[in-house]
Amino acid sequence: MSESLFVCYDFKVDPLYPGCEILIAQLSQLGFDSFQENNDGISAYIDSSVLSTVKVQDIQILNSTEFNISFESNNVKKQNWNIKWESNFEPIYIDKICCVRAPFHKKSNFKYDLVIEPKMSFGTGHHETTSMMISFILANSFYNSSVCDIGSGTAVLAILAEKRGANRIDAIDIDNWCYLNSIENIKRNNSENINVYEGKIENLMHFKYDNIFANINLNVLLADIPIYSKMLNKDGVLYVSGFYKKNIKSIEKAAEISNLSLVDSKVKNQWVALKFTKINS
Repeated sequence: MSESLFVCYDFKVDPLYPGCEILIAQLSQLGFDSFQENNDGISAYIDSSVLSTVKVQDIQILNSTEFNISFESNNVKKQNWNIKWESNFEPIYIDKICCVRAPFHKKSNFKYDLVIEPKMSFGTGHHETTSMMISFILANSFYNSSVCDIGSGTAVLAILAEKRGANRIDAIDIDNWCYLNSIENIKRNNSENINVYEGKIENLMHFKYDNIFANINLNVLLADIPIYSKMLNKDGVLYVSGFYKKNIKSIEKAAEISNLSLVDSKVKNQWVALKFTKINS
């Protein structure tokens, strides 16, 4: 497969705080998946195939009078821009029973000890959306169930689902780097029931699942929730995250149209994770 081409946006931000923090949050909603903080702003990276559907100039903070932000962009080959951060990131502990750590960290005594090397893939547990999805998996039963992890990133959710008893798991991501990283992390955690796919969700539409995880972004979720519903078995469960509290109504409306009923929710620093069950008409 040919090497991925990314677009790098260099943003100059004034004032830096909270400008950079807000900018990163809003860019992540558009599909930007890697960021570097600089002395005068940030560099943000997005896959060129995703960029065609994104209008960077329309994000809210760029039109705010409270910040002075300028940017320029250029094409770059994919590399691990997060390598310095990855080499220093600390283990994260969730709900007192799950540890997500890097290979170089000491093994924990937690019931679920997950070894994840991110390599620029999303899903170390540090982001609010990932930690909330992990909390959902820890709190719900997956014994002898099937799972589809959409936008799997590091495959951390798929790996935990297997440890929680799921016996057939498919993990899929459009990004080649994530696909390869998922395979590595699955081996690290001695997982045996996870199949990894590279591509769009349409590639798995012929399968049915008891549970679907989709930790992506608002636009993708709104477009694909009808697909997720069709892929769920009777009484199936959909877990979604990757959007803000203010977007709950939009997600809930899209789900309701697709015969999905909201049964649980989590909120952390304005980020949200929701649990839906399929209504069988």
